[in-house]
Amino acid sequence: MRFIKVSDKLRERDKKHLWHPLTQHKVSPEMLPIAKAEGALLIDDNGKEYIDGISSWYTAVYGHCNQKITSRVAEQMQQLDQVVFSGFTHEPAVKLSEALVKILPEGQEKMFFNDNGSTATEIGIKMALQYHHNLGNDRNVMLAFEEGFHGDTFGAMSVSGLSVYNGAFKDHFIRVERIPVPKGDNNKEVISILKEHIKNHKIAGFIYEPLIQGAAAMKFHDADGLNEILKICRENEIILVADEVMTGFGKTGKYFASDYLSEKPDIVCMSKALTAGLLPMGLTSCSKKIYDAFYSEDISKGLFHGHTYTANPLACTAALAALELLQSDEIQQNINQITIFNKEFAAKLLQHSKVKNIRTLGVILAFEIDVKTDRYGGLRDRLYGFFMERGVYLRPLGNTIYIVPPYIISEEQLQKMYSVIEGCLSEF
Repeated sequence: MRFIKVSDKLRERDKKHLWHPLTQHKVSPEMLPIAKAEGALLIDDNGKEYIDGISSWYTAVYGHCNQKITSRVAEQMQQLDQVVFSGFTHEPAVKLSEALVKILPEGQEKMFFNDNGSTATEIGIKMALQYHHNLGNDRNVMLAFEEGFHGDTFGAMSVSGLSVYNGAFKDHFIRVERIPVPKGDNNKEVISILKEHIKNHKIAGFIYEPLIQGAAAMKFHDADGLNEILKICRENEIILVADEVMTGFGKTGKYFASDYLSEKPDIVCMSKALTAGLLPMGLTSCSKKIYDAFYSEDISKGLFHGHTYTANPLACTAALAALELLQSDEIQQNINQITIFNKEFAAKLLQHSKVKNIRTLGVILAFEIDVKTDRYGGLRDRLYGFFMERGVYLRPLGNTIYIVPPYIISEEQLQKMYSVIEGCLSEF
């Protein structure tokens, strides 16, 4: 396979000016230059290949540089690259809204474009709070799960429960109350805590990652318990905000994780696989009920939130091409096949004494190695190095190993990834 040679000095040039995300540079190694990506592979500046086992943070689910997507974007680039979305509209945005309504959870009708997953949830939070403000309701508290993660902007940080990310900013957050995730055996306790919060606080909205908490190390929770929470919230006029940034677009085996639930959200937050990893974009959809609370002759009741690249035509075109792939027989068959392989591998993992809490849904598989460690501690670094040395790109979280492979990954590549994971269990 051909690759583009990157200067040997790139690492030094990188260190001179760049500040990388989720990185403590004083203790972190040099960054690895990636020169090319193709299909399920990342290729470094020496030509070494790495299987992208997490779809580059759950984005490139149809593979890198997918020509069915890149060719459509290249064509759009020659016609309309960027235009302000306030006062203007364009075909890619309209077509994307029409296509999304057909696959989104029932009741979603209006689309508000933004830039990324964090801003998608930020807008969802603002919609929930302003909905009640516009109706004259005295509600100013958000409800969220413990250990949830919804992004890095201030509203998103406020409702997130991972202090490793947010500790320095907690004095500046909006008001949030938290409940544990329902796990089946604790559902009654969770419902009791929920009802106490509803009784004692003026709750406007509940934001949640349906069924799987991604940044919390792929923690799964109980669908029946979540349904009961959503039902009680709806009975108490609490707006339901589903953060599908990670779970959306096929990763759980359905278009959205909310499709497993009978209680549907009022608001859905999307990003990541929305544009197949090609271009950054987020989107927040809502029901007509939410939109109608903002629809007024009173200008102050409008949602005055905007981003420069809102509904960028190129990103919309990438998302349209991605949606067509998602709904194709080939991709759906691939998702089903990966789901089967994951279940078979999960059964095999049961034989390992060091493995606990194995869970899998759709293309997502996760488990813990039975040893205590910090989230970004020494074990995580050793595991990461072990995988990379063997040509597999995974990002363990503490003692949690998880995979979210691209839908186009070959059986050979998937089996190699499983084999390397098994090797690490023997090694560690």
